[in-house]
Amino acid sequence: MRPATVAKNLGALVVAVVFVFPVYWMFSSALKPSGQILSKDPVFVFTPTLDNFTKATGVDLFWTYVTNSLVVTVGAVALALVVALAASFAIARMKFKGRKGLVLGVMMAQMAPWEVMVIAMYMIARDAEMLNSLPLLTAIYFVMVLPFTIWTLRGFIAAVPVTLEEAAQIDGCTRGQAFRKVIFPLLAPGLMSTSLFGFITAWNEFAMVLILNKDKTAQTLPLWLTQFQTAFGNDWGATMAASSLFAVPVLVIFVFLQRKAVGGMTAGAVKG
Repeated sequence: MRPATVAKNLGALVVAVVFVFPVYWMFSSALKPSGQILSKDPVFVFTPTLDNFTKATGVDLFWTYVTNSLVVTVGAVALALVVALAASFAIARMKFKGRKGLVLGVMMAQMAPWEVMVIAMYMIARDAEMLNSLPLLTAIYFVMVLPFTIWTLRGFIAAVPVTLEEAAQIDGCTRGQAFRKVIFPLLAPGLMSTSLFGFITAWNEFAMVLILNKDKTAQTLPLWLTQFQTAFGNDWGATMAASSLFAVPVLVIFVFLQRKAVGGMTAGAVKG
C-alpha cells in the first residue's frame, strides 16, 4: 500500500476515533456504577448495571416528556414536508415575479440564528395567551426546519428532467398527477434527508421550550436532561443514561435511513 494511502487511512481513523469516542464514553458511563464514573483512573472494564437508566426514567412525568417531544417533532417535520413540497416545486419549475427574492429569503432564513428571536416570540406568545402551548411550539419548530427543507427539495425537483413531466402530461396526466406519479417517487432521498435533519433540529431544540413552556406538563425531553443537577452536584450516571436514551431515536432513524439520507444531503445541495 502506498505511503499516501496509509497516511490518509490513519488520518481517517484518527478522525473517526475523535468523533466516536465521546459517544462510546457516554453509553459506557451510563452502564457503570456511580463510583466508577468519577474514579481518578478511567475504567474500561466493569460490570454493567441498569441502575442509572432506572433512575433516569423514574423522573416524574417522564412519559409526558417523551410524548410531548414526539408530538412536537413529528408534527413539525410533517408540516414542513407538506409545505416545502409545494414551495420547492414552485421555485424549481415555475417562473414568476419575485422568484429570486423568495429563494434569497429562504437562504437568509436558513442562516438566521433563531435564538435571537426568543424574547420576541415569548412576548407574542404571552400577549396571545399561548405560553405552555404544544401547538405553538410545533409551529415554531415547523418554521425553523422549513427553509432547509425547501432548499434541499428544490435541488431534487430541479434535478428531475422536465421531459419526464411533459411526457406524463402528453399521456393524459394533469400537472398535479404528473407530480404525484412521476416526480414524487423520485424524491425519496430528498424526503429522507430533510426528514432526518428536521427531526434532529426539533428533537434537540432547548431554548424555545425553556423560555415558552414553564409548565412541566408542556415540556420536552431536552429539559428532562437538566433534572439531574442538584445542590450537591450532578448525578453523572443518570445524566449519561438520560443522554443515551435521548440519542437513541436519532441514531435508530439515521441507521435506518443512512444510505438515502447521506445521498440526499449531498445531491440536494448541489443539483439545480
